[in-house]
Amino acid sequence: MTQPPEDNRSDAFQSARASLILLAFGLAVLAFLVVIDRPHWFSIKPVSGAAAAMASSAQPPSEARGGLS
Repeated sequence: MTQPPEDNRSDAFQSARASLILLAFGLAVLAFLVVIDRPHWFSIKPVSGAAAAMASSAQPPSEARGGLS
């Protein structure tokens, strides 16, 4: 079994590398477009009821919550 010439292997490697780079770029663009459509993914939410109560108590009273004006 003979090995192909070095330049043929180099061309195949460069072609595969270019295809992988293009695929990675396309996936990165797709991920970016998905993420900018869902800004609520980046808001911090309380995990438990106690954390929600503490976060709520840390806020100044407002009329919507029935606080004093």
